[in-house]
Amino acid sequence: MADYSQALKEAYASNPVEQVILDTLEIYHPAFVDDDGHPAPARVVRAYEDLFAVLELDAPMNPGQQVRFVAMAFDFVLPGFEEGKTPELKITLDNVGRELVGYLEAAASDPKQVTVIYRPYLISDLSGPQMDPPITMLVTGVSVDVFQVQISASLDDVNNWAFPHRLYQPEEFPGLVR
Repeated sequence: MADYSQALKEAYASNPVEQVILDTLEIYHPAFVDDDGHPAPARVVRAYEDLFAVLELDAPMNPGQQVRFVAMAFDFVLPGFEEGKTPELKITLDNVGRELVGYLEAAASDPKQVTVIYRPYLISDLSGPQMDPPITMLVTGVSVDVFQVQISASLDDVNNWAFPHRLYQPEEFPGLVR
């Protein structure tokens, strides 16, 4: 379960004028590459200007580095955690450029899943996300039209996870084989 920082909890509770909460999304897939062939996730911030912020130390790409989040109009609904339901994140990206559509088209022909990471930042502290760990989900559906991209993402089917979650394999535990 993700844990909000104390500063973010205070910002949500008291809503001070100088504490702006910046919502960011990182969308990545092995097929997302730049012109040089290097991995290039799509990073966006719900703001009017681009954001340069530091990622967490265990981020899947560019850990602990300052990265650019491109300003974009988007809306999202964070996943609820209700009994018997798989948590789902709903994202709507408006006025999407060709770059992101090209990424999604490249991912459509690859069997690996697209991952979405939600990270909130405070404008007063861009040294790391204000949630530990950030919410990481797998994309389950995408629809694209002329005006927007809609993405649905969810956790793995947590309701059907085995307990204990670790699988005991003979390669790691030779005592299992007689």
